[in-house]
Amino acid sequence: MSELSNSEAQPVVAQKTPYAVEVEAGKKYWWCSCGQSAKQPFCDGAHNGTSFTPLEYAAAKDGTVYFCGCKATTRVPMCDGSHNKF
Repeated sequence: MSELSNSEAQPVVAQKTPYAVEVEAGKKYWWCSCGQSAKQPFCDGAHNGTSFTPLEYAAAKDGTVYFCGCKATTRVPMCDGSHNKF
C-alpha cells in the first residue's frame, strides 16, 4: 500500500458532529483542518509535515459557534451539516 501524496491527502474525521464552542468577541481561534489534533477542534501542530494548515477564525461577537468536526464542510471552519452525508 502506498502513501498518499500531499496533494491527495484527506483530513481525518475527528468526529461526525460539530464542536459547540463558546467564543469571545475579538479573540482568534485556530481551527484544525487535518483532523489529527488532540485539542479538537483547534490546532495543536499535528499537521506539521503535511499539506494541511490551520484556519484562523476571529470571533465577531460573544456566543456559541459550531466548528466542523468531520472536516468536510464547505463553510470552513463552521459546520454546514456535511457530517449528515456519511
